[in-house]
Amino acid sequence: MEAILPGAPWLIAHRSMLGINQPYKVTLNEHDYVLWQNQQGEVFALDNICPHMQAPLSNGWICQNTDAKTYGRSTTIACPFHALKFDGQGRLHNAGKVGSQPLLSPLEIVIKDDCIWTYGGHTPKIPIPDLIPKVSAGMSFLGVAGEKSICGTFLDSISINYDYNHQNGTHRELFGIKANRIPVFEHDGYWAKVVQELDRDDSTWNDILGNPVILTAPKTYTGTLEYAFPALTTFRADFAIGEVLQVHALYPETATQTKTFVLVYSKPKHPILNPLLGRFVLSAVATVVEQDTRTIETSYPRQPAKIRLPNEEIMFHAQKLYRQW
Repeated sequence: MEAILPGAPWLIAHRSMLGINQPYKVTLNEHDYVLWQNQQGEVFALDNICPHMQAPLSNGWICQNTDAKTYGRSTTIACPFHALKFDGQGRLHNAGKVGSQPLLSPLEIVIKDDCIWTYGGHTPKIPIPDLIPKVSAGMSFLGVAGEKSICGTFLDSISINYDYNHQNGTHRELFGIKANRIPVFEHDGYWAKVVQELDRDDSTWNDILGNPVILTAPKTYTGTLEYAFPALTTFRADFAIGEVLQVHALYPETATQTKTFVLVYSKPKHPILNPLLGRFVLSAVATVVEQDTRTIETSYPRQPAKIRLPNEEIMFHAQKLYRQW
């Protein structure tokens, strides 16, 4: 497979997704890696394939080295087939000895604000964006929602994040949007900003019984979206119980498979409201991702559109960046 957007920085995980001493598999541009984080907060990333008999290391386990004099304090990952141990440099640890040369290639990663980025072995074309710390300043991290592998191309998956009409159908039952206005669309290179004004239908009793927090959502609300192409889409809105920020991450697993997850932040009007705000937002985000995924996975192969809708130039802008990469 030819790499999709080589030289792009990809957000492949947040520290909270790794846990402690737990292997975590990442597939990027059809190449499998294993990540893990030790108790000291160090994060390691290696090729996921054991060089002995090709078992996936992500099915193995993390070992704490007790012989610091020989091995140092770093952890190793054990192969699930023969329990061979490799450190974060890809060197074999066996019978009290450390291999002089790596047998596995480490994946170069960059950690910024607990976010784990990589160029997947390619020469960087654009810098890692500073969008997340900028838009999340003063907010608390709630968690990760909607982690999912989508059966769809990266272009189809990213297009839906720039599509300002799909909530009228895809998310009709969740949000009940009846009107959608875009007073602001700005872009500069790989950055873009959109201000979206949405009018909601009146909530029914069934809506309220199913999700009482919907009463806190205003009839008209404004969302501010910022993009760092190709990896990030951020959405920030102010509700009655507080501000909410979603950071949607996307990266290509294969030519036809795309990984997504959403980092969720909040700033409640009062600290006592944070648990309520967290449950509401994390649940809503997971539902949004499920609905978007279903739309992508059930659509027929793309053909030239015979209909134009308002504000589609925003989606065309992203598609142009992709094709001209």
